[in-house]
Amino acid sequence: MKRMLRLPLAGAALLALGLGGWMGAGAQTPPAANPGEMTFFVTSAGSGKGADLGGLAGADAICQSLAQAAGAGARNWRAYLSTSASGGAPAVNARDRIGRGPWRNAHGVVVARDVDNLHSDSNNLTKQTSVDERGRVVNGRGDTPNTHDVLTGSQEDGRAFAGNADMTCRNWTHSGADGAAMVGHHDRIGLRDDAPSRSWNTSHPSRGCSQDALRSSGGAGLFYCFATN
Repeated sequence: MKRMLRLPLAGAALLALGLGGWMGAGAQTPPAANPGEMTFFVTSAGSGKGADLGGLAGADAICQSLAQAAGAGARNWRAYLSTSASGGAPAVNARDRIGRGPWRNAHGVVVARDVDNLHSDSNNLTKQTSVDERGRVVNGRGDTPNTHDVLTGSQEDGRAFAGNADMTCRNWTHSGADGAAMVGHHDRIGLRDDAPSRSWNTSHPSRGCSQDALRSSGGAGLFYCFATN
């Protein structure tokens, strides 16, 4: 009878050691699913130059590079960013450049079925699902540092702002203390319990376009990436 008790205890001890090792490595980061299934992530880093991402092309290249490093480079990645009409070129809507969906995060969780679902109240974007390309939870309000401000330059429906108001830091080419970019809160939390504070893509303009300006309101120059295929 005593020998029969030792085996379950030993097994429990080994299980506890295994779980303890994994939890110690990062309690908020469960093992990522097959990266080939990932079609959405929040960037783990920006350009390092505030809202100057090198334009849409530069932002797309950052998405592609991060996805490649995470094992998902076989897909075509696009940054969820809008641009304003400028120099004869028409405005670009973020919603029109990210494919048709559905989109899954690094753990295989569907965050949105299609473009309309993405821009509705029924999407599945939360702090726990809007993870980076490695499946790690991105810091939000209450964390240090807070990096929940995600660059979008977009209205609630995913379209660019009309008129002369620049909400894109000169179409993602400016990193000065002046200017502004519209940001969303990936954790869906803000200073108030209102719709803008809970918006993933249209919460408030940044305080400027430099890295320090973005940092001052809870940002790090991060943005959303979606696979078009």
